[in-house]
Amino acid sequence: MRDLFIAVNAFFASSPFAAAILVSLIAIPALLLALFYFRKLRATQDPEDRKRLQIDAALFLGLAIVIELVLGYLGAAAGLGFIAIAACHALIALGLTMQWGYAGLFNAGVLGFTSLGAFGLVFTSMPVKEEFWRSDAAPMLGGALAIAVGAGVLTWLLARFGDGLGRRARGWAQAIVIIAGAVLSLQLLAPASEAIEAGPGYIGGLGLPPLLGWLVGGLLAAAAAYGIGKACLGLRSDYLAIATLGAAEIIRAVLKNEDWLTRGTLTVSPLPWPTPKQDGLLISAELARIGYSIVIALLIALYYLALTRAYKAPWGRMIRAIRDDEDAASAMGKDVDGRRLQIFVLGSAIMGVGGAALAGYSGTFDPTAYQPLNNTFIIWVMVIVGGAGNNIGAIFGAVLVYAIWSNSGALATALFEQIAAYGKLWFDWDAPRDFATRAIQMRVFLLGLVIVLVLRFAPRGLFPERPPRID
Repeated sequence: MRDLFIAVNAFFASSPFAAAILVSLIAIPALLLALFYFRKLRATQDPEDRKRLQIDAALFLGLAIVIELVLGYLGAAAGLGFIAIAACHALIALGLTMQWGYAGLFNAGVLGFTSLGAFGLVFTSMPVKEEFWRSDAAPMLGGALAIAVGAGVLTWLLARFGDGLGRRARGWAQAIVIIAGAVLSLQLLAPASEAIEAGPGYIGGLGLPPLLGWLVGGLLAAAAAYGIGKACLGLRSDYLAIATLGAAEIIRAVLKNEDWLTRGTLTVSPLPWPTPKQDGLLISAELARIGYSIVIALLIALYYLALTRAYKAPWGRMIRAIRDDEDAASAMGKDVDGRRLQIFVLGSAIMGVGGAALAGYSGTFDPTAYQPLNNTFIIWVMVIVGGAGNNIGAIFGAVLVYAIWSNSGALATALFEQIAAYGKLWFDWDAPRDFATRAIQMRVFLLGLVIVLVLRFAPRGLFPERPPRID
């Protein structure tokens, strides 16, 4: 693959217009979708459908214009970086729209699953630390892990086959196993972690391909979602939001404070890419980012097709029935708790893959960088603006909202500087010293304004959910 990238880069370098033309083609998917809706418009006679299709086509045409404006403002390299990050957010938004739009599950802990996905990439794909594996800490850590896994398996066996003990005795037995397993594993973990931090610093990775690291990140997020879901999915939506928010903060605290596992505040870098990175004159920054964006775009297409097919299938109808009236669905014999847990796990797995892709592109895993505003609230805004339960809406909302979020700070700063300059020139007004820096906070105001406008004029989002018609 590296040789292919070098050959393509040589072609771009030989033509002064090739790179500019390729960058300008980034908006073509939005244009094609606009043309698709225009074509459907010609074949539709129903007035309501025609109006909806006109709006959809206009929205995608507007998105194509926004993308081109952003690329022109940022330049080729930074603009392609914007596309890659927006695509990663689109992956995460697809996971959230699956949970909230399909099943009505209020997950306020998105950052927990995205950070676990990033850790999965670190653990799987960072180079092997031979110093750790040759030290005495490795077998101690393995022993602690074996005890913890053994306690978990024994607890599950008691829950599965311990009916003969009686409910009370079984509960006490499970509690004893959990406590004993925790105590014994911590006795080995404490000296092992101290030895790791004093020696190699952290355990390192396994040196496997980054795409496998993305998969492991999704599996870690799914495993965490299974444990959280088994404990919390019986709660009402508001209590579920509080529970998932608390679980995400626990995950973030563990990743930040366990230096032997993640290096904590010291961060881990550089994270590997599944495609060749920039390499001087051989591989340009633009080409490297295009390659990374293509991989994410393929993942988005794969998830979109799978989710759309599932949504239109009987499984999707059952999920919507549970969302709309779980008592009626339960009365009809549907496994409400099982299906909700399934949706929660699958959506979190997609978030984990998106989190791994996002961390991989940034090149750094920093547990302290995961904040509710940047990693949970923003994703919710993307889903709300795009339209919950609509996969196209989730992707559209991710690109649009990230375009506003990433560029509004710089634009507001330039505007505030002009206000300060003309205020001094015309009115002899001295702006506060931190006047320009306050402009960065304008992006939070703009996001709030976007939410208010969307909820006022399009309460179900720009692309509302459209369940398939059954004739």
